[in-house]
Amino acid sequence: MRSLVLHWLLNAAALWTAAYLLPGLEFTGGVVDLLLVAAVFGIVNSLLRPILTVLTCPLIVVTLGLFTLVINAVMLLVTGWLSARWDLGFAVSGFWAAFWGGLVVGLVSLAVSLAVRGKERG
Repeated sequence: MRSLVLHWLLNAAALWTAAYLLPGLEFTGGVVDLLLVAAVFGIVNSLLRPILTVLTCPLIVVTLGLFTLVINAVMLLVTGWLSARWDLGFAVSGFWAAFWGGLVVGLVSLAVSLAVRGKERG
């Protein structure tokens, strides 16, 4: 349970950072909306990512894993679409914004998870 909450907060921080840094991502809601967007992002990732990964496995192999950046972009686009429909204050302007946003979210998530993991060991 602790791990789930930690990942949820990690996603919220990563999404906020991406929206803050990139002009194509916009977040206009409050903290509760951010947590809801992070929950949507987590659900989209847990349901859609495995399917897309299996379907695009040959592309992932041929591109040496770089196609996963496109999958990250699709995850962010779907999250933005759902968030807009549910009026959560998170919007993605297009594919390239989602592409760079997915990269930022991935890097922030990696950095924070490594920092947290390092503190747990030390």
